[in-house]
Amino acid sequence: NKKKMLSLKESLKILKETNAVIEGHFILSSGLHSSKYVQCAQLMSKPSQALKICESLAEKIKMELDEFDLILSPAMGGIIVGYELGKLLNKETIFSERVNGEFKLRRDFKIKNGSKVLIVEDVITTGGSAVEVINLLKETYKVNVIGASSIIDRSNGSAKFPVEYKSLAKIDIEVYKPENCPLCKKGIPIDKPGSRK
Repeated sequence: NKKKMLSLKESLKILKETNAVIEGHFILSSGLHSSKYVQCAQLMSKPSQALKICESLAEKIKMELDEFDLILSPAMGGIIVGYELGKLLNKETIFSERVNGEFKLRRDFKIKNGSKVLIVEDVITTGGSAVEVINLLKETYKVNVIGASSIIDRSNGSAKFPVEYKSLAKIDIEVYKPENCPLCKKGIPIDKPGSRK
């Protein structure tokens, strides 16, 4: 019952069809401009297509990362992806959430000493949240973080992890300072996704 891993092309096709990756002219939350915008929640809102992507990522994790006992996702984006992978890989799945700006385990989630943990995110941009969670685990629990994983890596190679990292789709997104934006110069209408219209 081995699931076929999707090619990058097949993964991107699903990500575009579900509007998880859209093309145009966008102001990102950083204030920079870009011709692509990633919103993985759009993928996860369409369960049958999300399943194909998550099955493929689960296959990659099985093939390329060490054995583990537990999946931990930083809230918010990683929670559904973590749950779906937990179901596919038959692993317990928990999440951490920010309390006064710092990641904590709440909801009576416990991690046994010696557990091997996989960090799961939907999208990695800087890798900041995943690294914070890895540090939380190292400082607070006697566990072994075996790796980190996400559906989309849009870090352009800039995310640095203290553990092995695997993604299903690397998407290079060029960003521009507003004053140097070629899309502005062409007069392409601009959209600020993620904010209220």
